[in-house]
Amino acid sequence: MTALHIYNTETRQKELFTPIQPGKVGLYVCGVTVYDFCHIGHARVMVVFDTVVRHLRSLGYDVTYVRNITDIDDKIIKRALENNESIQALTSRMIDEMHADETAMNVLRPDMEPKATEYMDEIRHMIQTLIDKGFAYPASNGDVYFKVKAFKAYGRLSGKNLEELEAGARVEVNDIKQDPMDFVLWKASKENEPAWDSAWGEGRPGWHIECSAMSTKCLGNHFDIHGGGMDLSFPHHENEIAQSECATGEHYVNTWMHCGFVRVDDEKMSKSLNNFFTIREVLKVYHPEVIRYFLLSSHYRSPVNYSEENLQAAKASVGRLYSAVEAVAPGTPVENSPFEAEFMEVMNDDFNTPKAMAVLFELAKEVNKTKEAGLCGLLVKLANQIGLLMQTPEAFFKSQPSDSELSDEQIEALIEERRTARAEKNFARSDEIRDQLAEQGIELLDTAEGTSWRRS
Repeated sequence: MTALHIYNTETRQKELFTPIQPGKVGLYVCGVTVYDFCHIGHARVMVVFDTVVRHLRSLGYDVTYVRNITDIDDKIIKRALENNESIQALTSRMIDEMHADETAMNVLRPDMEPKATEYMDEIRHMIQTLIDKGFAYPASNGDVYFKVKAFKAYGRLSGKNLEELEAGARVEVNDIKQDPMDFVLWKASKENEPAWDSAWGEGRPGWHIECSAMSTKCLGNHFDIHGGGMDLSFPHHENEIAQSECATGEHYVNTWMHCGFVRVDDEKMSKSLNNFFTIREVLKVYHPEVIRYFLLSSHYRSPVNYSEENLQAAKASVGRLYSAVEAVAPGTPVENSPFEAEFMEVMNDDFNTPKAMAVLFELAKEVNKTKEAGLCGLLVKLANQIGLLMQTPEAFFKSQPSDSELSDEQIEALIEERRTARAEKNFARSDEIRDQLAEQGIELLDTAEGTSWRRS
């Protein structure tokens, strides 16, 4: 089996993954700013790195997965004021809602979930270190800025050079910053905003410094993998590299991973275009595994297009996999199978989930043909490694989101009434019940063992 290779955004090539500490992996992913419900773009990052962690663990690595929470931010302050609630009340509520979405999506909880407001000591210490080393300076208005030009390697992640960035930078009217390229590490307090004490006056941290302080505290100054959405590579991750390496004097991250955007009907998802979907809105229409399949159906570095057509295709595909398991009860997974070897091979090639899914369908075809329980067990095992086939077929087909007003108990009662009607040869009533259920999106499956049902 080929060893794991990961595409590194910084070097723009796939590289053999070699952990800093043999057998262990430190992974940090930029998480959610908790001022609103999570949207389908957040879901992609959650699902992609959940799949990465599952695969790393399947390879035997001891993974420490850290995903932060931004719980102090301009948007949070604005929303709390609009809602007339405290910032803590807003962020606590939204964190609970985020966790509910994760649970619904079968996304494993990170090992560590640091919140920015809980790491103020580390943030202030890092800022002071940068000042002491000459990489940052307090400004006349109480802000503290990082000197971009003091870090000669600035731009190495994004491929941007300082001359181009400077030419495109807006020259500010005031002279608060020494250079228009400099970015804020500490923001002086404003009226009606939360603030913390510091050597430079009351204020709160800038967004970039939060991740540097939290990641290095949780994983050390130098760790294996840092991930997030494609939109974070510049300036957020570029700034993280600069301030982290200047503060610690060490190389910050070995491998950078970035997810492609979710597009909606081939347009970028945005609130202004009114094509913005929260996770819970989508879960009302599609089963969590269908959404997961859809999000993994395109390679994580590529964009994925959210459309009814693509989601319906995902629904049909997951249904085909479950139908194979429904027809053949899974047994102990067979060993040394070429299917498993190919699955691991493509997953080791930069987590190629579309090709891994293709292997699952070839395996499902073989299960349908041979009816071998061991092959079916292998199908479930491999699918589980990317978070699919996590339910029994019966539970999956019965838990499809539906507009039906009938509860499971009411459906079972009608099926029992239909069974009695058929036994009494009252076929008119039997057909009437079948039609009534069909109108509610309930499909009946009559077999020699009896009648089962599913939401269609």
